[in-house]
Amino acid sequence: MSFSKKEYEFLKEIGVGPNNLGCYVNGAWKASGPVVTSINPANNQVIAEVSEASTQDYEEAMKACSEAANMWMQIPAPKRGEIVRQIGDALRAKLQQLGRLVSLEMGKILPEGIGEVQEIIDMCDFAVGLSRQLNGSIIPSERPNHVMLEMWNPLGIVGVITAFNFPCAVLGWNACIALVCGNCVVWKGAPTTPLITIAMTKIIAGVGLRVQQTVNERFGKCLLELSGNNAIIVMDDADIQLAVRSVLFAAVGTAGQRCTTCRRLILHESVYQTVLDQLLKVYKQVKIGDPLEKGTLLGPLHTRTSREKFEKGMEIIKSQGGKILTGGSVIESEGNFVHPTIVEISPNAAVVKEELFAPVLYVMKFQTLKEAIEINNSVPQGLSSSIFTRKPEILFKWIGPLGSDCGIVNVNIPTNGAEIGGAFGGEKATGGGREAGSDSWKQYMRRSTWKEKRKMASFFKFPPRVVSL
Repeated sequence: MSFSKKEYEFLKEIGVGPNNLGCYVNGAWKASGPVVTSINPANNQVIAEVSEASTQDYEEAMKACSEAANMWMQIPAPKRGEIVRQIGDALRAKLQQLGRLVSLEMGKILPEGIGEVQEIIDMCDFAVGLSRQLNGSIIPSERPNHVMLEMWNPLGIVGVITAFNFPCAVLGWNACIALVCGNCVVWKGAPTTPLITIAMTKIIAGVGLRVQQTVNERFGKCLLELSGNNAIIVMDDADIQLAVRSVLFAAVGTAGQRCTTCRRLILHESVYQTVLDQLLKVYKQVKIGDPLEKGTLLGPLHTRTSREKFEKGMEIIKSQGGKILTGGSVIESEGNFVHPTIVEISPNAAVVKEELFAPVLYVMKFQTLKEAIEINNSVPQGLSSSIFTRKPEILFKWIGPLGSDCGIVNVNIPTNGAEIGGAFGGEKATGGGREAGSDSWKQYMRRSTWKEKRKMASFFKFPPRVVSL
């Protein structure tokens, strides 16, 4: 096993061994389900094995989680925030090791792996402050001598299911806020990245939190982030160099396996060839290789199946009139490496409406802003979008009701790179709902409106205090 290699010795520091139990139930590790293997996508060698949970393990976990939820929701929110703060500190102490494991197991380059874990730490900090701001409202009543209040209460149990491309950051976006809101959390990690799920759970369990972790899902109130087919529009007045750098980062980063990856580049006809020429030049400079090596910009696709889908995707693209300008082929090696690809194609091609989860960029041209926005909005998905322009009138049209129909509407920055302070999520087939910042905490609570008729004088139990200055 690759686990025996010297460069993988760091795994012991975060509680990962060659054989691991994959289910944390009621304060103990157990698992009586099938065994899965964690594969290094850079060479397709086994890193370690993990035993999954059985149905019986799941039922036991849910019972324990339900009991814990009754206790957890009664703890004052600021004290729940203190526990989340401790989780953040525990993750800080193992930031480098956890980030390295993300890169090893998922395939993204090391700075991205470390950055993903840092996102959870940042979410912990965000949630600590939020724990003192879970406010309801006093609403003016239309009835005389009535009072109306709005209360927010925990849902109870929140299930978080994470995908391979962000195997732990998505947990942070949801769990940190869910916990301070008074919920217990059940986490189902991706089956192809089980080691980071185990390592994260062990660190969280180490701060004494009674939130049960398991490997199966529970749906209650749903918040879905399903897919993205994100576009960048480059207007005729855009900063071309800024646009090219941004497109490269958005299209090639994480080997095109972000939900916010730029998949469609919509260029004004007057700058079409200039942008394309510069983009082809920088694509040739992309260093492809081991994601753990310094200087690597493009690592492997996550699985051998992903590589096969890339090859099939190239055949479909060609059959629908797509012209491959660069890339378009796999790299013969032990790993799942492919060449970053740029395709010239009609925006009406059926394949453009789908999401090929790989570093494939579709390029198309337009004449008017109206046409560009129509192309942006023409796909079923509606997650992220961006426009490059210097004109305020275009900017305000873009972010207005007749502009982008996506949940994330950017100007002069890439489609990827979400910030925790803003609500993250999309519209249409992307699923709806929001994670992380803004008022997304309301998704993890239930609202109740309380009305009562009473004399206003008796509503206040204590007389007002006079403060002398």
